[in-house]
Amino acid sequence: MEEKLVAVMINETGFEYDIHSLVKAFYPDCDVKVFVEGEKAYSSTEGLPDVSITFSEDAILLGIVAVGEEKNTSAFQGMKVKLLPGMARPEVKNALKQLIYTALTRHTGKELPWGTLTGIRPTKIPMQMLEEGKTEEEILSYMQETYYVSDEKGKLSLEIAKREKELLSTLHYKDGYSLYVGIPFCPTTCLYCSFTSYPIVSWKKRMEEYLTALEKEIDFTAEAYKDKILDTVYIGGGTPTTLEAPELDRLLGYLKEKLDFSHVSEFTVEAGRADSITREKLEVLKKWGVTRISVNPQTMHDETLKIIGRQHTVEQAKEAYRLAREVGFTNINMDLILGLPGEGEAEVASTIEQVKELAPDSLTVHSLAIKRASRLHQWIEEHGISALNNTDKTMEIAAKGAADMNMVPYYLYRQKNMSGNFENVGYATEGNFGIYNILIMEEKQTIVALGAGSITKRVYGDGRIERCDNVKDVGLYIEKIDEMIERKKSLLCD
Repeated sequence: MEEKLVAVMINETGFEYDIHSLVKAFYPDCDVKVFVEGEKAYSSTEGLPDVSITFSEDAILLGIVAVGEEKNTSAFQGMKVKLLPGMARPEVKNALKQLIYTALTRHTGKELPWGTLTGIRPTKIPMQMLEEGKTEEEILSYMQETYYVSDEKGKLSLEIAKREKELLSTLHYKDGYSLYVGIPFCPTTCLYCSFTSYPIVSWKKRMEEYLTALEKEIDFTAEAYKDKILDTVYIGGGTPTTLEAPELDRLLGYLKEKLDFSHVSEFTVEAGRADSITREKLEVLKKWGVTRISVNPQTMHDETLKIIGRQHTVEQAKEAYRLAREVGFTNINMDLILGLPGEGEAEVASTIEQVKELAPDSLTVHSLAIKRASRLHQWIEEHGISALNNTDKTMEIAAKGAADMNMVPYYLYRQKNMSGNFENVGYATEGNFGIYNILIMEEKQTIVALGAGSITKRVYGDGRIERCDNVKDVGLYIEKIDEMIERKKSLLCD
C-alpha cells in the first residue's frame, strides 16, 4: 500500500524537524516530506507542494493546496502571521508552529490533544514554571494560549509536574547520580519495537564476554563516582531476564559488590516478558535486593499477542505475575499498549478488567508509536493504518482502570508518530512511583549508562546536558569496551 505524499516547501532552513512532526500528526497515514528551497529538489511533476511556507522580512506566509486530493490552485488557502522586530528564534519557531496548526486545523477540521507540542517531554514546561513560582492558573493559561494544548492535557501535565517535583525533591542532584544497565537481548523482536535488541539465541555463547565488558564499565563507574551518591539503579533492555539465573546472579552480585547501594531508593529490573520469567530468576532478583520489577503483557488477548510476535499466552503472563508475588515482590509494574492491531474499546476494556483482577502496584499505559525501524511499519503498508485504533475513549478506559486501582499519574512522555497523537502515562499507587522513569524524562540528574546502545547523560549545575553513547552493536561493544570507557571518562571526569 503506497503512502500519499504530503510535500511542504519552505524558504528558510532550521525548522524542518518541527514542521515534519506537526504535519505528520495531522496526516499520520501519509508520507510527509519537507523541502527547503535551494537545498532539496522538489519535482515539478508532482505539481504544487501541498503546503508552502514563505518567510518575509516581517511575516510568515502559509499556503495550502487540498492535501490528499487532486491538487489545484482553486483549492488554495492562505494565511500569515506577523513577526515582531528582534524576535528570538524560539519565538519565531513557536509562531510558525501556531500558524501551521491553525491552518491545518481549519483545513482538516481536526484538533490535536497536545496542540503544537511535538517534543517528548511536555511536562518540562509546567515543571519549569512551577520552579519559577508561577501559579497553576498562569501555567494552564500559558499551555493553552502558547501551545494550543487541550484543557484536559494541560491539567494532566500540570498534575504530573507537581507530583514529579515533590518526588524528586529528595534526590541528590548535585552530589548524586543514577545508573542504567542495558541488556539488549530479547526472546524475539516484537512487531512494534525499534529499540536496540538482539535475539538471545544468537548471543548465548558470548554472554560471558558481554558480562565481562559490563563489569569493566562497572569498575570504571565505581572509581569515577566513588564520592557520588547512587540514588536509583535501573536494569532495562531488551529483556534483562533473558539472562539465565546464574548470569543474573553474577551481574547483580558484581553491582552490589562494587557500588555503594546504601542510599539507593529504587532498584528496578525489567523482568518484562512472561516467556523469560522463571521462579529461579525471580529469586535471584529478590536475593540481591531488587525492589521493583515489571511484568509486561502489553495486552490480555492471545490473538493480539500472536500478531505482535509475543511467544507467550495471556495465562502465562498472569502466571508470571502471580509467581513474582509468591517470591515476595511488593512493587510490580505492568505495561500495556493501546492501539495495537485490531484492538478497540472492547479489547482495551477487557484487558483493563483482567489487569484489575491482578492488582499491580503501577501501570504504564503506552500509546502505540509507529517507528520506521520496526516491523509494524511494514505491517501497516500491508494492512492499512485503519487497523490501529487509539482514541480518547480507549485512553479514558485505561485512566479509569488505573484510578479504580487507587493509582495516580506520576510521569508522562510522548513519542513521534503516536497512534491518536496521545501520550504514554505512568500510573502508580502511593509509595510505588518509578523514580528513575521521572529522572529519564525530566533530565534533572546525571545518569551513567552501561551496556551496548546505552546513552550516558551528564547534567551540569547550570542545567546544561551533554551525552556520550555506547555503540549499539553487541560485538563492537565487546571489542571496543575500553574505547567506550574512555568516552565516559572524558564526559564524567573533569
